Amino acid sequence: MNARFSTRRVAKTAVVALQGEIDLQNSPELRKELLGWLAERQNVVVDLSGVDYIDSSGIASLVEAYQTARHQGGHFSLAAVSPAALRVLKLARLDEVFIIHQTIEQALKGTGD
Repeated sequence: MNARFSTRRVAKTAVVALQGEIDLQNSPELRKELLGWLAERQNVVVDLSGVDYIDSSGIASLVEAYQTARHQGGHFSLAAVSPAALRVLKLARLDEVFIIHQTIEQALKGTGD
């Protein structure tokens, strides 16, 4: 299954919903999407509820976006993380680095929007 993602804006936050498999084939597109929103000084919440698989290139895109947001003083978090994605995050111990919310609604409250 190919990855798909869609973005909706809620006030000053871009909610980027990912679905399918996030891998080397589509992670450059994801990276461009996330960094594009951050360049516009938008907070970013990534909805991982529909992710079936994520590899190291997908994780690298998330890490780069997280670091960019931190350097800019912006907000970047993950929400509704699927079991498959959470396994990979825990393996890399990134569940201790990222801000992870149970739901999109909780994530939006965390951004102040």
